[in-house]
Amino acid sequence: MGSICEAVAELILRQQPCVALTGAGISAESGIPTFRSKGGLWEKFDPTVYASIDVFRQDPSKYWSIRGEFIRNYDAYQPNSGHRALAELERMGLLRHVITQNIDGLHRKAGSQNVTEIHGSLREILCTGCGREYQAPHIPEGMPPRCACGGVLKPNTVLFGESLPPHALETAWRESGASGVMLVIGTSAMVQPAASLPFIAREHGAAVVEVNIEKAFSNADYFLEGRAGTVLPELVSEVRKKS
Repeated sequence: MGSICEAVAELILRQQPCVALTGAGISAESGIPTFRSKGGLWEKFDPTVYASIDVFRQDPSKYWSIRGEFIRNYDAYQPNSGHRALAELERMGLLRHVITQNIDGLHRKAGSQNVTEIHGSLREILCTGCGREYQAPHIPEGMPPRCACGGVLKPNTVLFGESLPPHALETAWRESGASGVMLVIGTSAMVQPAASLPFIAREHGAAVVEVNIEKAFSNADYFLEGRAGTVLPELVSEVRKKS
């Protein structure tokens, strides 16, 4: 991986701006289950039952039965060296934006400032009645938890059957199209519209670099095989040597 890592480091320095697209793989090292990989969340729970807006409206306890533990233990989950490496690239002025499919909030915990969470975040919990916002892990007890007004609480995330936030989507399109290099990290490249973002980047002349334990994006210009928590710090080290 050494020579490829060096080439990517040179690319990041030469072909700005750099934008990252991240998926569940980057957070797996923080103990957060992936969704579609072997042993992932959707292998155990049918997402059309446990993560759809229609079922949530009928019986929100189903959703809370698989999400409640994470939200109530939100402070226990911490970013790993992959998240921190991206935050470091941003501090160096070399990573302009992180677009993430993840709802765990770990990029912000790691110190990244320019983050678009296209599927929302479990950090923010909203009352479906009065709109009051709670911050994880500070939510009332109960299954499902309810606001003081009696309304059911729902994390500010996109469930199946809901539309993505328009502003987040517009930002993702814009940043992808304006990038010179796109780092595609730990994503299955199966879920739209995120899966189309590397193609948008390439159409506008960007180089696409995939960081993953196995290749998911067939048209990547470079493939760095391995866990994000190992590969990204090595990449930052190479960038430092060359800058």
